[in-house]
Amino acid sequence: MTEKNLFARLRQGLAKTRLQMATDVPAGQSIEDAIENIEDGLLMADVGLDTTAKIMAKFRLTLDLVLKNNQPVVLANILKQTLFELLEPSNKPIILGRTKPFTILIVGVNGAGKTTTIGKLAKRFKANRKSVMLAAGDTFRAAAVEQLTTWGERNDIPVVAQDTGADSASVIYDGLSSATARGIDVFIADTAGRLHTQNDLMAELQKVKRVMQKLASETPHEILLVLDASMGQNALRQAQEFNRTMGVTGLCITKLDGTAKGGVVLAIADQLGLPIRYIGVGESIDDLQVFDAMQFASALAGAEPQ
Repeated sequence: MTEKNLFARLRQGLAKTRLQMATDVPAGQSIEDAIENIEDGLLMADVGLDTTAKIMAKFRLTLDLVLKNNQPVVLANILKQTLFELLEPSNKPIILGRTKPFTILIVGVNGAGKTTTIGKLAKRFKANRKSVMLAAGDTFRAAAVEQLTTWGERNDIPVVAQDTGADSASVIYDGLSSATARGIDVFIADTAGRLHTQNDLMAELQKVKRVMQKLASETPHEILLVLDASMGQNALRQAQEFNRTMGVTGLCITKLDGTAKGGVVLAIADQLGLPIRYIGVGESIDDLQVFDAMQFASALAGAEPQ
């Protein structure tokens, strides 16, 4: 898919959030009124008070410079640049190291889209000629094991699984051992969804991490937290707690197409500074996109990317 088509899908996926941030200046409306509308839009998009204040302070500084230099005022472009500068530090895609297998541990709350994301990631890696193995570590839900196993069979990707109720750490340990022995390029482990407030279940995740490190001390190479954008500011709180407990190394933010709260991505980038690896803007494989700060800022502001 071409970059132009990817941007079109991203723009469509962010439509509900973008509608909150009208950057046009209707006839008879002052620029100041338009700026207030943008600020209101950021708040309604669940950017949060602190991050909105930071964005608007930078926005006004840039606008003042444009006016001082008698340049054309295009609010969408000013907003795009402001958002890009906020997001750029989080623009860090996954880079596979030379160590095999590169191990990715998927974590997150129930319903965030972890298992679906694993399927899309595996297909993406396989399309790039990487061998992939999956571990069905969500042993609490029979449907999760079945979903991952069925998906692996259809796409010729091996899946290590045990019966429902099996020890998750044991399943993932067996999977990592097998992936290592077979020289697999990428090993992705699913885990059961859990609320960030469930201390016992969060401790279980720490156990999974420790067990993986018995095989190789540097694993997992990536702890990828999957967040549901429709949760708004609660997604930010989830990220804070999972990061505190597990040391999250990257984020995948899903379901941006179904919510007007996509502004939480800005809050997460601002307040946590964690790498945003992927975003989900739809159901298809191509709708799981590698995060691009300029593309995202442009789509959100209703402007064209540079």
